[in-house]
Amino acid sequence: MAAGVNRKISAASARAHTRRAKQNASFKLPSGICTKILLVLFAGILAWAYQAIQPPIPKTCGSPDGPLVTASRIKLKDGRYLAYKEHGVPRDAAKYKIVYVHGFDSCRHDAVVANTLSPEIVEALRVYIVSFDRPGYGESDPNPKRTVQSLPLDIEELADQLRLGSKFYVIGFSMGGQVIWSCLKYIPHRLAGAALLAPVVNYWWPGFPTNLVTEAYQQQLPQDQWAVRVSHYAPWLTYWWNTQKWFPSSSVVAHSTDILNSEDKKLLPKIVSTRNYTAVVRQQGEYESLHRDLMIGFGTWEFSPMDLDNPFPNNEGSVYMWHGDEDKIVPVILQRYIAQQLPWIHYYELPGAGHMFPHAPGMSDNIVKVLVGE
Repeated sequence: MAAGVNRKISAASARAHTRRAKQNASFKLPSGICTKILLVLFAGILAWAYQAIQPPIPKTCGSPDGPLVTASRIKLKDGRYLAYKEHGVPRDAAKYKIVYVHGFDSCRHDAVVANTLSPEIVEALRVYIVSFDRPGYGESDPNPKRTVQSLPLDIEELADQLRLGSKFYVIGFSMGGQVIWSCLKYIPHRLAGAALLAPVVNYWWPGFPTNLVTEAYQQQLPQDQWAVRVSHYAPWLTYWWNTQKWFPSSSVVAHSTDILNSEDKKLLPKIVSTRNYTAVVRQQGEYESLHRDLMIGFGTWEFSPMDLDNPFPNNEGSVYMWHGDEDKIVPVILQRYIAQQLPWIHYYELPGAGHMFPHAPGMSDNIVKVLVGE
């Protein structure tokens, strides 16, 4: 008969084995609980992400919790209000009537041509200029339905309500200059002439050679490349991208001086000293002003400026483009290409000038005299 194996187990080993058994038993999770936890975490992350990308409701001027209305305004056909400011000689006494379109992160007070035009030119030529707050800026109501076409139609309504006549001139600076392309497309019959001052370029306009777009795009700071890329490909992320703190956002929104050339920096003290209305620009919120500008300006357009026909085939008016050859915000190489494709554009390239050249002494006088043919 075989003898049984006698194994001795120490008391310490027995206690350790018992503790392991109890621990394993006590931490055993119910079936499927891990999946449920992951689903809850995923839902929480989605909820946070959704809230993070939702812009706040704009504080419309005149609403109970919004800024006060102080400007002259017209009521548009769709019920929105458009604020405006008049400059120069009285409307009824004017020989030349001009609608000025301000740039990015600006308002009706930023009518550089009107503000720097010499009194002698104003009186000699009898020039009247009206500037206005583009939708969402200053005291103009936001337009969540804004398109490339809607702003020219706003301008047409403004001109009609102010009785500027069947034809008027338009001048636009920077992002406002980009709007002038839309005016040439949608209301050419209302224009007596047009001037584009350092107009912002959309890198996704059809007709640009790929190598030129790449070269111009890479001349921007990396953070600005990302800002316009997000605005084009993921506009629903524009608010989050320009308000998050993890990565550098648009240097233009941040008012960085890194995007100014040496001539711009010389003009900067003069510009800053006269700009005592900065809070007014964004007072209704940044989404329907700054961010909407980015989404429209760098979104998918219904047309390309390079496909436009001459709005003045009988030389009854002219279109002018002015650009600095050292502009660090809007690369000049794409403006040159546009001017080459549109031989009816009168193109003026300013050596050594940056983006802010309209503020240079005497520049507004030259722009207006050339525009009206005096």
